[in-house]
Amino acid sequence: MARNVVISGGGTGIGLATAQAFAADGDQVLLLGRRAEVLERAGVPGALTYAADLSKPRSVRGVERFVAAEFGTVDVLIHSAGGGGYREPKVDSDEPLDVVLHNWALNFGLNTLTAVLLTEALKDRLAQPGGRLLFLSSIAAYRGSGSGAYAGAKAALHPYAHDLARQLGPRGVTVNVVAPGYIEDTEFFGDAMTEERHAERIAETSTGRAGTPGDVAATLHWLASPGAGHITSQIIQVNGGAERGH
Repeated sequence: MARNVVISGGGTGIGLATAQAFAADGDQVLLLGRRAEVLERAGVPGALTYAADLSKPRSVRGVERFVAAEFGTVDVLIHSAGGGGYREPKVDSDEPLDVVLHNWALNFGLNTLTAVLLTEALKDRLAQPGGRLLFLSSIAAYRGSGSGAYAGAKAALHPYAHDLARQLGPRGVTVNVVAPGYIEDTEFFGDAMTEERHAERIAETSTGRAGTPGDVAATLHWLASPGAGHITSQIIQVNGGAERGH
């Protein structure tokens, strides 16, 4: 039976690869993102699209109304929206604390609030039983990310997911987090990925290669399957062994 699948950040990278995996099963997919033109170019067969800034409650309420009209029930909700802020405008200030505030607020808006607001808007629409709620974290949540802002924003999703797993488990809904390592072919780094940095990321792995959006999409797809029905409140790392033992 076809499922209703909602994917934030569904127009590019991991979100797009995930949307393609579900659409290939015949599922009805809704792609969410800030850029309407990117969603329209995604080319996922049969997918619906809705452009919204998920860090804004008013925009999320619009998504909620759209989902209610088009889907009613959501079988799978996947939070792939986010980023490190590399592609966002810089703060226009010479005051160091202004820069710190901007960086942390930006990262929590992009990575934490987008997931929390959309979850709170749609969690009562998750199929009961059988609903699947999936978050995208990062290897940075375990090892930091320079300024700490991106890592902190992603790490904040972990306890939130654990709380949701306890809350929604009696309804037959599972909640899990996937934490990728270095993934090629995404917009995450913008122009900040040098050849040297690329080689360093690959050297950290045991597999000798960078991850792909398809690696993460396959993990999300499996966690949403009936075979993963007894897996909940887990952080699944997909990093080729770059971070071990957590």
